[in-house]
Amino acid sequence: RIAADSIAAQMDAREMMEAEVEAFAAALRKASRAADNTVTNYRRDLLGFRSFMLERAAILGKRADEIDVASITADHIRSYLKELMKTAKRATVQRRLSAIKAFFRYRETTIGAASPARSIRSPKNVRGLPSILQEAEVRKLIEFSPTLDDSTPAAIRDRAIFETLYSSGLRVGELVGLDWRDIDEELGMVMIRAGKGNKDRLVPLGEPALDALKRWKTAMPIAWEHNGPVITNLRGGRLTTRSVEMILQRRIEAAGVTVGVTPHGLRHSFATHMLGNGADLRSIQEMLGHASLATTQRYTHVSVHHLKEVYRRAFPRV
Repeated sequence: RIAADSIAAQMDAREMMEAEVEAFAAALRKASRAADNTVTNYRRDLLGFRSFMLERAAILGKRADEIDVASITADHIRSYLKELMKTAKRATVQRRLSAIKAFFRYRETTIGAASPARSIRSPKNVRGLPSILQEAEVRKLIEFSPTLDDSTPAAIRDRAIFETLYSSGLRVGELVGLDWRDIDEELGMVMIRAGKGNKDRLVPLGEPALDALKRWKTAMPIAWEHNGPVITNLRGGRLTTRSVEMILQRRIEAAGVTVGVTPHGLRHSFATHMLGNGADLRSIQEMLGHASLATTQRYTHVSVHHLKEVYRRAFPRV
């Protein structure tokens, strides 16, 4: 206890605040078994809030070295959210508030400090229809050959990425987290281990995706391993989510696809096309790994929107 007090005495408030954020991130990763992306995002969001507090120290009536966690009030948090709302999307503001709330809940359970974020409500999210591709656009995107030679390792890998994202509806983080042991080629299934919501799930893979993955396994510059990553760079390291986003963006532009989508847009497309071709919501919920059916029901709105557009174009009396 004396040693801990001595260390704390040598740290100013700014360092102590950062240390508490790091301790929270470590506890979240260990105790909650949260997804790596969640831990990374929460840590980044909290350090962003810390930076805001330090920058606004004078306005808040304190010196920068006095801005510690114990001095933060609900008004400080509201000021931060108000500033965010000027430039950030509602979903971003909601996530950052979630990080702040989780951090102060952690302090409540560990040291008994009351949370200043308890009474703060998250801004209501106005959800629009997700951007999706039509089936013909997906085919154009996947089958487009960016070069005369589509047998290079990079071209084969990219085809496997697009086929798998669309065939399974995986989140991009789940895709890059796959190991070869997670894919059962005989059953045509892929195991998603402890993804979002901390639940394992089995997802079917279509034949085109399985064929693309088998071809990539053979073409990998670094020999594949049973416990090794499926989607890698050309040096054998696991590909990042950002790299997948950039690969998809380049393919969209090269293929002349007019609708801009992210890897998550392929997930939306998968769900929408499944629903449009007769799949039931419960099955789609299971494949997507949604904890709540209400999340999956968003895709019914996409289908209704599409039907209304078809009706408007085809029916003579509108």
